[in-house]
Amino acid sequence: MSSSKKAVLTCALTGVLTDPQQHPVPVTPEQLAREARRARDAGASIVHVHIRNQEPGLGRLPSWDPEDAKRVCDAIVAEVPELIINLSTGIVGPDASGPMACLERVKPEMAALNAGSLNYLKLRSNNDWAWPPMLFDNPVEKIEAFEKVMKANGIVPECECFDTGILRSVAMFAKRQMVPNPPHVSLVMGVESGMPNKPSWLPLLIEEMLPGTHWQVVAIGRQEVWPLHRRTAELGGDLRTGLEDTFYLPDGRKATSNGQLIDALAKVATEAGRPIASPAEARTLLGLRARG
Repeated sequence: MSSSKKAVLTCALTGVLTDPQQHPVPVTPEQLAREARRARDAGASIVHVHIRNQEPGLGRLPSWDPEDAKRVCDAIVAEVPELIINLSTGIVGPDASGPMACLERVKPEMAALNAGSLNYLKLRSNNDWAWPPMLFDNPVEKIEAFEKVMKANGIVPECECFDTGILRSVAMFAKRQMVPNPPHVSLVMGVESGMPNKPSWLPLLIEEMLPGTHWQVVAIGRQEVWPLHRRTAELGGDLRTGLEDTFYLPDGRKATSNGQLIDALAKVATEAGRPIASPAEARTLLGLRARG
């Protein structure tokens, strides 16, 4: 079941809500651009970008200010012009005007499209909730509104799937022409109330995809994510890591930059017989428009 197809590597630079006072996540445009350069030098073709609040002391919080998004993305393009930008859109609640305004202001080549709802839960070791139970709500009308904005701005949606029902829904969306057919899919594995980060699940999940689906795995966790990355590479999927997804390298050391994580991911791909795609090759493989 191995594949020699070139692997597209994505770096998730910073994520959402991680406190930069506790973990080395980039916040400012300059920091994000520097980390994007490190990721590109290690083999990444795509950077998945969350925008953080730029007010002093508030960098642990997200920002949906389109001017913040523009400054961050402009800094990345100035530093590493060949990279593909994939902008986050995940937001709780029915008001998605902020993410939509960011899409219209930046017009990235790709953007995340959260393709279904999830009770976002986690337990502490004493079985208390790690945070108050939260519904990450993505009803069909919200998905359709995002897709309309993406289509109008030439943005390719990457459908994030936190469970198997969401993955199966993407096939329905594609058949209804709500998203491209074949679609782009991210299997988000490792969220405690979603799909587990178990390599044995991958063949079953692939069976639920439409023919020709572009797919990757978003592996959330610690050292246990690396066997999942390896199996993904063996089965022909694309690969993603970064400080949004994990802080831990395969040997258990804590990463201090995105470049270290992408370097480890590139080694996983090449050891599985998958050459690393350049940004230009990634655009061709993923059917993206050229920048500009």
